[in-house]
Amino acid sequence: MMTSLPEGSVVVVAGGAGFIGSHLCERLLTDGYQVVAVDDLSTGDSGNLSHLSATDGFTFVEGDIVLPSAIEQLTDVVDPHDVSAVLNFASPASPPAYLQRPLDTLAVGSTGTWNLINYAVSCSARFLMASTSEVYGDPLEHPQVETYWGNVNPIGERSVYDEAKRFSEALVAAHQRSAGLDARIVRIFNTYGPRMQPDDGRVVTNMVHQSLAGKPLTIYGDGSQTRSFCYVTDEVDGIVRLLQSDVVRPVNIGNPNEFTIRELADVIAEVLGADLSIEYLPLPSDDPKVRQPDISRARDLLGWEPKVQLRDGIRQMVESLQ
Repeated sequence: MMTSLPEGSVVVVAGGAGFIGSHLCERLLTDGYQVVAVDDLSTGDSGNLSHLSATDGFTFVEGDIVLPSAIEQLTDVVDPHDVSAVLNFASPASPPAYLQRPLDTLAVGSTGTWNLINYAVSCSARFLMASTSEVYGDPLEHPQVETYWGNVNPIGERSVYDEAKRFSEALVAAHQRSAGLDARIVRIFNTYGPRMQPDDGRVVTNMVHQSLAGKPLTIYGDGSQTRSFCYVTDEVDGIVRLLQSDVVRPVNIGNPNEFTIRELADVIAEVLGADLSIEYLPLPSDDPKVRQPDISRARDLLGWEPKVQLRDGIRQMVESLQ
């Protein structure tokens, strides 16, 4: 069931200068909402929003949601009564980014999320939490359904991201139960497309940029581990559908088509017409062996499923870089 937000109302997007966040800002503006993006630019890029800077109804606030000052800035630029939704996409998301900023990642997932929830409550606004497939860890259940509790190492290097997101979900759920928070939780699976940082360390970005530079493609491990890749416009469409729905349970949004990393390398080489040269490196610790969403809930409750096939998405991504 869809419960659209008031037409022309304000949607606040924390992490709006990030990869998915910037595409989300663009989509919400297209849908007729006013958008306030807040980002401390620690991992986001103001260039991702430069094409929106002159757009009516768009405002950018540079601030760190872990700090009360960011919430004060939001209150200064928009009347809380006009805010219909607050979306939390503020977090380092790629392994190099969160491994370089472990304490910041934990802080934004805990204190930052709590600050935004309190802000949403003060605005009587809907809250959407951008969670991740990483809450499933190195899964023992495949494909991953939302009722699976996961297999996460709580003290491993990756735990700073995994556990930050798991805590964020717990925080949202507790506010739903105890305070009636109107909230949604999206579990995002591997997403790719234009505006990804060249050095973000994620496999699609690595391979596309390596191919364009004529370098060997890096594969960690033997390439048999799997991922499921969703093009960013499909991902954003699923997120917006969830935001406008009455579904309060976590929902997987991702492409269920599963590829090995070696198969991904073959697709990228095919799209670019490049000779395939591969450099194998050791697998990082706690790297998931498989990743594939069960999207039955998204199909049944949101009427959503991805449309862009991997080859077409890679082609669009490459065109954006040339």
